[in-house]
Parts: sequence; structure tokens; C-alpha cells
Amino acid sequence: MYQKEKEIAISAVLQASELCQKVRQDIPPALEKQDKSPVTVADFGSQAIICKALKDIFPDTPIVGEEDATELRQPEQKNTLIKITEYVKQIIDNASENQVLDWIDYGNGKVSRRFWTLDPIDGTKGFLRQDQYAIALALIEDGEVKLGVLGCPALNINQNEQGCIFVAVRGEGSYRMPLNGGEMTKLQVVSNDDVQRFRFVESVEASHGDQERQNAIAQAVGITSQSVRVDSQAKYGIVASGEAALYLRLPSPKYPDYRENIWDHAAGAIVVEEAGGKVTDMYGNPLDFFTATKMMENRGVVVSNSKIHEKVLEALNQ
Repeated sequence: MYQKEKEIAISAVLQASELCQKVRQDIPPALEKQDKSPVTVADFGSQAIICKALKDIFPDTPIVGEEDATELRQPEQKNTLIKITEYVKQIIDNASENQVLDWIDYGNGKVSRRFWTLDPIDGTKGFLRQDQYAIALALIEDGEVKLGVLGCPALNINQNEQGCIFVAVRGEGSYRMPLNGGEMTKLQVVSNDDVQRFRFVESVEASHGDQERQNAIAQAVGITSQSVRVDSQAKYGIVASGEAALYLRLPSPKYPDYRENIWDHAAGAIVVEEAGGKVTDMYGNPLDFFTATKMMENRGVVVSNSKIHEKVLEALNQ
């Protein structure tokens, strides 16, 4: 199932990863979006490459992406557009500025019965400081995530890896392979008996969650070690690989009305679930990836090895 979609998605994410690695060698100044979070030419270049690849093969399947080329079409952003196009041309020969703009904006699709959702760089702050980031692509069909591809160019689970890519198809398991090619490793979440890996991950940015409460919940279910703080959906890959038993992202007291974006979790969720883990909100509800771009009915995210999931929910709701 979804063999063609999987092949194209992997190829596109690998190409986008290559562009991002090139940009990281000489990170340009960050722009600012309306929400004041940083965005680099890599975000735009990554979205252009992936949208182009998907559009060519699946023209009838919309893409719901994070980025938008409206600002880039302004005269004062001409130099930034030139720089983005230069990077894209290293991957796609003869790409023009207008094509790059159109490819980026192809990611402005709407949630529908079948659609892709894309975060061209998840963890932009981690990307900027030479730390973890992810390129996250998922296919959602009939209300369910069917395919997830998660490129993590800076994540080395094994010493022999120089970055890795996670791939999961619903009902077919979850796999990891080195970014530069090689054997696929089937993934399995960690057991509670593996003390060394019985730990939890959370975001680096304190504003992304409630770190005090997250630590309290982890301790309540028997995790005594300090959290591992990691940017981006790489956290999902760490849980799926059995390197952590829990990932918590609880609502920040500073932003009580915040709701999560679907592209920040869809690809990672299926990677963990197909490795034997469980993903819900803090009340045990499935994450809603198919109603809108924001998960308005969900609060918080709980990702676990499944064995401790109910204990986590009980601790949260006491």
C-alpha cells in the first residue's frame, strides 16, 4: 500500500535534506514571520523542492504546508528570493525565481479527504544554532495518517549514521535509515525494563510547553533521569527508536489558548505508532489531523512506548 507515495516522499525529503545541509554550512540571516519565529531560506527552499516533487506525481492531492511566498513576492525581498533560488537550483537544474515562488505557494492547499501536510523545517531555532531539526511530511487520507516521512539530518542514533530518515506506512511498521543510504532498520519502542533508555524527551524551548509539569509527570510514572531536550519532531524519532519512553508537550501557562499545528506532529505520530508506541492528547483523545490546520479539539501531546501511557494520563488528570 502507498508504495508510490512512499518512494516519492522519501526522495523529496532526501532532496530537501540535501538543500538544508548546504544552507547550514553558511546560514543566512533569519527573516521574521508575522508570529516572530525565525524562518530561513532553507524553510522556503525545502518547501519548494518537496511541493514540486509531489505536484509532479500527485497533482490532485493538495499540500497543506507551513510556509507562504507572499512576503517573498515583495520587491524588498528580491535578494532573499535570489538566494533561495540559487540553493534550489543546486537540486533542481534551471529552476526559476517564479517557479520557486509557485512551488512554495503550492503548499497553500486545504485540508480535504486526502492531502499532504508538510513542515519544511520543524525546529527552525535548532536549525539556526546547528542543533536538531526535522523535515516532516505526512499523507492523511479519510481522517487517518497513512504515511509519514521524517528527515532528521542532524540526528545520529547510531555512531555510523550521519543523519537519518524515518519512514512509516500504516500497518507496515516504522523504519529508520541513514541519510546517506544503507539498510533500513525496523523500529521498536523501548520497554520499561531498559533502565538506561527509560527516560523522556521534551522541547528545548521552555515556551513550547510546561517543563515543570512535564518533569513532575515523568517522575510520577517512574522516570527519574533528567529530560533530554531536543528541538523538532526528532523527538518522535528518538521515542520510535527506543531511545526514550516518553515525550511530553503540555500547554504552556504563558500561552493557554495555543493549539498545535497538524504539520508539527502528523509525520512523527505515525512513526511512533508503527513502532509500537501510542500518541494522544493529554486527555487520551486521538490527535485530530483532518479537521483543520490547527488541532482545535486537542490539548497537549503525549507520546509514549504505550506501556506507560495510561499511567501518564492518570497522573495528568489527577
